[in-house]
Amino acid sequence: MEERPETELISIPATPRASTPEILTPSGQRSPRGAAKEAGSGTAKSWTPTSFISPRFLSPIGTPMKRVLINMKGYLEEVGHLTKLNPQDAWLPITESRNGNAHYAAFHNLNAGVGFQALVLPVAFSFLGWSWGIISLFIAYFWQLYTLWILVQLHEAVPGKRYNRYVELAQAAFGERLGVWLALFPTVYLSAGTATALILVGGETMKLFFQIVCGPLCSSNPLTTVEWYLVFTSLCIVLSQLPNLNSIAGLSLVGAVTAITYSTMVWVLSVSQQRPPSLSYEPLSLPTLTASVFSVLNALGIIAFAFRGHNLVLEIQATMPSTFKKPAHVPMWRGAKVAYVFIAMCLFPVAIGGYWACGNLMPSGGILNALFAFHSHDIPRGLLAMPFLLVVFNCLSSFQIYSMPVFDSFEAGYTSRTNRPCSIWVRSGFRVFYGFVSLLIGVALPFLSSLAGLLGGLTLPVTFAYPCFMWVLIKKPIKYSFNWYFNWILGWLGIAFSLAFSIGGIWSMVNSGLKLKFFKPN
Repeated sequence: MEERPETELISIPATPRASTPEILTPSGQRSPRGAAKEAGSGTAKSWTPTSFISPRFLSPIGTPMKRVLINMKGYLEEVGHLTKLNPQDAWLPITESRNGNAHYAAFHNLNAGVGFQALVLPVAFSFLGWSWGIISLFIAYFWQLYTLWILVQLHEAVPGKRYNRYVELAQAAFGERLGVWLALFPTVYLSAGTATALILVGGETMKLFFQIVCGPLCSSNPLTTVEWYLVFTSLCIVLSQLPNLNSIAGLSLVGAVTAITYSTMVWVLSVSQQRPPSLSYEPLSLPTLTASVFSVLNALGIIAFAFRGHNLVLEIQATMPSTFKKPAHVPMWRGAKVAYVFIAMCLFPVAIGGYWACGNLMPSGGILNALFAFHSHDIPRGLLAMPFLLVVFNCLSSFQIYSMPVFDSFEAGYTSRTNRPCSIWVRSGFRVFYGFVSLLIGVALPFLSSLAGLLGGLTLPVTFAYPCFMWVLIKKPIKYSFNWYFNWILGWLGIAFSLAFSIGGIWSMVNSGLKLKFFKPN
């Protein structure tokens, strides 16, 4: 019998292998590639359990055996890199559903990244002026975009582990105790504090919308501001009954569309109207040097607070399936890039257009307050009311995504004690309780929504500092390299700015006598 050439055996293609179905991994977790090369290091690929199954190894083996080994290699690559599953993840709102995609990521990031805080950016410009205001806004935007990329990459940085929550990643980087101490307060403060501020802003905006629409036809006994807070909170509680983070993707889409729409409307309406005659673009001057310095720090804190949402990045990425060949960071980064293009299209025109329209006459409540105060008689009532209605819809949507980490914490505590998932009544009870507690805090602290500078200072490390430290501690770049220096410097600058902006925010709060309101009609 004539002997078959060896090359013929090698040239036969392997039968296409069906990838492991996602249902086999309900949490969608995986281990990232362990054989990644150091950037620029030129070192050889590290050994893996399947590295011996190579064409050189397979060349003397017959075709059926070769096909089996190749299929086995693909199976090991797909299954052998899966993360150790935590059964509790399937019971919690953030990780209960793993069918997210790039579209969901774009909706969630845009809903979390644009909100009422964008409307007070012109207030910061009134203290910083044109040059420093624009420079600060550009630096903050690209800085937070870099730290967003870091968080997306670190989601699966350690083999066999997905960091589904910001606190989990902090614990991996800083240690169990220190990570909780550093990350728990600012992330909870961002989630719960933002939810409380949204109740205040949403309730007050509903009141103003009612006044604009009704005009002189309003009843003699209109609802008080606190009663409007209660109405808004009730709507938030009804919408919060959606079970998990993926289930609110539709609400995030509504929040994203309304944010883009009202951001565009307020700056277009502002620049299309006649400017006040006494307008000036000189930064506001205060009687003492100390007061001027603290006002500038508070203004920078307002800009920092405009870029919130990093406490939700890992949670959003945790809703996506992830396999060895299709890691979750690919659709997450694709959606985040689209979202932050739209965020820039919202924030920069509002800041620049609002300051151009009002200059240093900008009220402390921001551009929407200025629109109501200066042009309520020049703009048709229906057109003026539309941005206020869109702000209400956006606040309702944003409340859901910012409250989801708190709901997740409540249910994690319950499931860890009872070792069973929350029933629908327990889950509803948690969310009703949280909604009314946020309402009580908002009523007790009605000035909370005006403290954008203080909120920005206290929560700044979550966005600008901690991700840089985490990158160095987890990825361990070469010591004294550019990457090492760059991240350490950015991290410590973020901490220094956090302290300075917090001091400026406290000074602004005390100096104003706690009398500021977000929307204060004249």
